[in-house]
Amino acid sequence: MNYGALVFLGAFVAVSLSWFGMVLSPQVQLGRQTQGTNSVNTAELYPVQRPGLAREGLEVYRANGCVYCHSQQVRQSGTAVNVILTDAGTNAAAAADALMKSRAGVTDANAVGLSAGLPKAILTDVDVDRARAAVEALTSAGAKAEIEIVPVGTDIAWNWGIRRSVAHDYLYDSPVLLGSLRVGPDLANVGARLPDANWHYRHLYAPRSVVEGSAMPAYPYLFERRPIQGQPSPDAIESKDGFEIVPTSEARALVAYLLSLRADVPLFESPVSVEPPPQETADTNSAAGTNVVSPQASASAQ
Repeated sequence: MNYGALVFLGAFVAVSLSWFGMVLSPQVQLGRQTQGTNSVNTAELYPVQRPGLAREGLEVYRANGCVYCHSQQVRQSGTAVNVILTDAGTNAAAAADALMKSRAGVTDANAVGLSAGLPKAILTDVDVDRARAAVEALTSAGAKAEIEIVPVGTDIAWNWGIRRSVAHDYLYDSPVLLGSLRVGPDLANVGARLPDANWHYRHLYAPRSVVEGSAMPAYPYLFERRPIQGQPSPDAIESKDGFEIVPTSEARALVAYLLSLRADVPLFESPVSVEPPPQETADTNSAAGTNVVSPQASASAQ
């Protein structure tokens, strides 16, 4: 009996299902993403299109092979949930008693000296349910507290970012320059970490002049030496013997791109605590300390 047609049909179905699951489904999910943020103290949407000069700089970044030695993907190993007491209220003893009677798991040791040294963490690295119970107990006793979401991991400790990178961060990037090797540091948040354009110019021209022992090659061809006309240019990295070293248009574009690399906005899928809004504009939920907790944070804190 000839099973050729059946084998062909089975293979076709298997390939089709794989294509739907691995190609079409992710494209539908990611293709529908829009700007957004779950940060309570800003109405700004995230991400935004990079300015024109920064988009030009992306091509300079690609052309010079920066992606071969730098990644743009911050990783984290978990999330810590803390309870921060900001105001013990008018009756610190009542607040301490309410805490100990709640499901928060607070002991006498936590409650001693509750009002001293505020703001301070009274519970650290707990699950979200315990954190919420503590905040509710304190609020009922006239105190004020908030839940603090703290991403943790090696990349976070190295100050490469404040949270893990997610697909939302790359919404307007094409191509996405994730990188796969870290000869140099991750650059996903370098614009927030190193916001000084002149520092980047000096680093490109002579890396070891600003970073001792840097393995990065110099890019002198991104600069030009020209006679000083009147006063030295404000972005000249060196002025000597009547000449100055200034960045070319390519260097300016590349630095504009580096400064545009910022991933410091809390997202639903990658939460992190932020500074609270001014008291007069804070909403009820923020005052109760539930400003940036998401279901993902609850799951990762278990």
